[in-house]
Amino acid sequence: MRPPGPSKRQKELHRQEKQREKEARRDERRREKADRPVRNEQGEDPDIAGIVPGPQPLPEE
Repeated sequence: MRPPGPSKRQKELHRQEKQREKEARRDERRREKADRPVRNEQGEDPDIAGIVPGPQPLPEE
């Protein structure tokens, strides 16, 4: 049986590096998710709070 060649080692090192980068991106996403503003007590998203769906009332003249 032959030992693994240099190309196989390079491939494995590349795979390991890619896995480390992927894990770092996952950790970053977890931190970003934890830092997001929390919805208010009614469960309403602060970005769309107070928006009423459907036709809007006519402006006062």
